[in-house]
Amino acid sequence: MGHLFDPTILREYDIRGVVGETLGPDDAHAVGRAFGTLLAREGGRKVAVGYDGRVSSPMLEEAVVAGLAASGIAAVRIGLGATPMLYYAEATMDDVQGGIQITGSHNPPSHNGFKMVFRGRPFFGADIQRIGRMAAEDDWTLGERDRATGESPAWECRDILSAYVDRLLGGLDGLPTGALEGLRMGWDAGNGAAGPALELLTRRMPGEHHLLFTEVDGTFPHHHPDPTEEKNLVDLQALVAAEGLDFGVAFDGDGDRIGAVDGEGRVIWGDQLLAIYAQDLLRRQPGATVIADVKASGALFDLVRAHGGVPLMWKTGHSLMKAKMKETGAPLAGEMSGHMFFADDFYGFDDGLYAAIRLIAASLRLDRSVTQLRAACPEMCNTPELRFQVDESRKFAAVEEVKQRLEQAGARLNDVDGVRVDTADGWWLLRASNTQDVLVARAESGTQAGLRRLLGQIDAQLALSGLSRASDGAA
Repeated sequence: MGHLFDPTILREYDIRGVVGETLGPDDAHAVGRAFGTLLAREGGRKVAVGYDGRVSSPMLEEAVVAGLAASGIAAVRIGLGATPMLYYAEATMDDVQGGIQITGSHNPPSHNGFKMVFRGRPFFGADIQRIGRMAAEDDWTLGERDRATGESPAWECRDILSAYVDRLLGGLDGLPTGALEGLRMGWDAGNGAAGPALELLTRRMPGEHHLLFTEVDGTFPHHHPDPTEEKNLVDLQALVAAEGLDFGVAFDGDGDRIGAVDGEGRVIWGDQLLAIYAQDLLRRQPGATVIADVKASGALFDLVRAHGGVPLMWKTGHSLMKAKMKETGAPLAGEMSGHMFFADDFYGFDDGLYAAIRLIAASLRLDRSVTQLRAACPEMCNTPELRFQVDESRKFAAVEEVKQRLEQAGARLNDVDGVRVDTADGWWLLRASNTQDVLVARAESGTQAGLRRLLGQIDAQLALSGLSRASDGAA
């Protein structure tokens, strides 16, 4: 008989659920078996497998490895580590053709899931839905060794932490040793999976480094591991202030996203980080394309143009971003969520630790402190993400209704991901989440009065579709 997943766990970018409720070892086995079958049918033989620090991750990792074996695919087990370490393994091991990371990312401790890469490309969207269909239809391969001997393919363990950290440090090559030795930084691992790599990285780096919460603990006892929420950066801000540090960085639960604060404790938001990276990159690669998601500030796109680059607005989602980078050949991309992607002298995947290295490098190459770079960012009046629940059957339909009304009214809009509307006051965005039954709104203006008018436009359009954002407390 086939295996039926709870339909809520097959998301756009990954597979994710609540352990013991919507996700269990049988699901993990089916993921491994279906993924392994797809790879085996394309001639693949080995898959790198890693896991984060959640309590349930070792159990799910065992089940994934067994599922791969059932399809005739051997696992290369790299153990506990950040998701980008798994991406690094898949990108650099010549005998590996895919990768699976067991991770709940920045979600609560009870959640877990899987991020995957298939022959060097992101595995998402239709790929994930295909896994669901294959499992339901019992459409998977029985490995050659199983038929011949009744035994599963052998798996092996490889320790790649040191090689991964060496590669991270390569981002500092060519920078003046004296400047690096004068560096004073704070780091917050949030008890997430990046902790072991961070400890080794800072031991090997010049400078003075103050570390918080590097012990991996899947219950996240100090704060939730989501650096895009300022309340989760309070400990880092206090450390920077107490020690008089140059700046500080933080990571999410699986280490593929970065958060940052400058020497004055101000948050450096995702689009501001991307602006700093873009200034550095465009000095070395004039005319390069820089991709940002639809939630990014208009000031970012203006900055890229002003520095001779080509800004490209694209859909939100780490897998969608990586796919667009491969399609366009863009060397740099980033999201408001803190996913940063470097393909100029890295591999194009999102890595919070490497993003921290590149922030150091950008500051030194631009000859300005991180605090000065943050201060140079235009002060805009904008909202955070305004998220409000909408029935799953209505969320995409409502956005389409708004789009049609705006087009009929002759509005200036971008519909690459929902609708982003430009007005004399600034811009506003309404999009449907790909992972939850919510709509997401955001607005930005040069003035508070303009921001209020933009929010009024959002509310008016929602009302015409019988909806309201008042439930999120923002209205």
